[in-house]
Amino acid sequence: MTGLSVETLAAAGTGPITSAGSTQLGIAVLAGIAVIVLLITRLKLHAFLALTVGSLALGVFAGAPMAKTITSFTAGLGATVAGVGVLIALGAILGKLLADSGGADEIVDTILARAKGRAMPWAMVLIASVIGLPLFFEVGIVLLIPVVLLVAKRGNYSLMRIGIPALAGLSVMHGLIPPHPGPLVAIDALHANLGVTLALGVLVAIPTVIISGPLFARYAARWVDIPAPEHMIPQRPSADVEHRPRFGATVFTVLLPVALMLIKALVDIVVNDPANPVQRVTDVAGSPLIALLAAVLVGMFTLGRAAGFTKARLSTTVEKSLAPIAGILLIVGAGGGFKQTLIDVGVGQMILDLSENWAIPTLLLAWLIAVAIRLATGSATVATISAAGLVAPLAAGMSTTGTALLVLAIGAGSLFFSHVNDAGFWLVKEYFGMTVGQTLKTWSVMETVISVVGLGFVLLLSLVL
Repeated sequence: MTGLSVETLAAAGTGPITSAGSTQLGIAVLAGIAVIVLLITRLKLHAFLALTVGSLALGVFAGAPMAKTITSFTAGLGATVAGVGVLIALGAILGKLLADSGGADEIVDTILARAKGRAMPWAMVLIASVIGLPLFFEVGIVLLIPVVLLVAKRGNYSLMRIGIPALAGLSVMHGLIPPHPGPLVAIDALHANLGVTLALGVLVAIPTVIISGPLFARYAARWVDIPAPEHMIPQRPSADVEHRPRFGATVFTVLLPVALMLIKALVDIVVNDPANPVQRVTDVAGSPLIALLAAVLVGMFTLGRAAGFTKARLSTTVEKSLAPIAGILLIVGAGGGFKQTLIDVGVGQMILDLSENWAIPTLLLAWLIAVAIRLATGSATVATISAAGLVAPLAAGMSTTGTALLVLAIGAGSLFFSHVNDAGFWLVKEYFGMTVGQTLKTWSVMETVISVVGLGFVLLLSLVL
């Protein structure tokens, strides 16, 4: 992953841009984050604009020259987009191919055909976890909601028994597993190893999604017992596709980038010799760019052409997949600018100095910072980006495993207690036909369970590895 370190920026003439004391810097951080929070929550300003204004405000409050603050912000924005922008775009293309070709529906129907009775919640969490790998959270919800509602209605299941596992699978993937934007940006900011982070993320995700999905769903169904709303059952995305891709080919395509990145991580650990031909090959094949690009190119045949897409239809699908992610790329880029501004005004070093006298573990500190920003802004991505920027200096002396776990701690914190300032909260509420109170007792509590349980397993791994 690429990114600009403090040293790199300093060499370019954009190093530390203020000599403010710790007290002033602390006030500047709080003021800058407060500006972002108020702009997003009160004025409903787009997160990209809020992060931009908040970054400039941070520089002003820290006493930095405006010209140098702007330079830091734009340098961070450019480095972040360069590091993760292409990966987000490739992930969006793969997700669109999966949805439009009917590949996602093929996975859903195949698994559901083999799941009955008590196995159904487990089938839903499996479906959501597999489909959630390449899809953004909002896209995954839109894709899976028709399935959730139909299964609940036809099988006479409690909506929460079916819906919570699906939501848990999507949310855990979104917060912990690359190539989702949040984890990618945290990996980039902390200079973590993507393959190791992915491998440990899977280890944390599996028990977390089981506890927060099928197991928690039993309690959620008791607290909120509602039927599937008839008027919310929309047409499935691939209803107009004559031929669907085969199940095996679809799963192979979805898991291909994950497998390539995991193989690279494994070879790096076992072989540990950059001159070794095997490691040289896996270093290339398992790099995020090549792994996702390979999945997209393979998907054009295993998904697109298998569904009968013409060359023109494939081109249109790719084009349509890129437009919706413009906002995401801008938010991620602005978050990278905010992160770099934090570093350049000296906030990162301030936290590094203060943490030496704190008794709180680094992983817990990172989680708490992400939780605070998540509660304030409602955005998991903003929480991840901001927290990564604040704790980046703490990762400097950490091992590869420690840095990966730091990324996961931040990701877990970014999911804590989704409430009324989170767009996902309202999306779930409306699709499931719940009241605000019912949504808080189910969706919001589920997100909190994911966050706390995820942190617990991160801390456990830190004791073992």
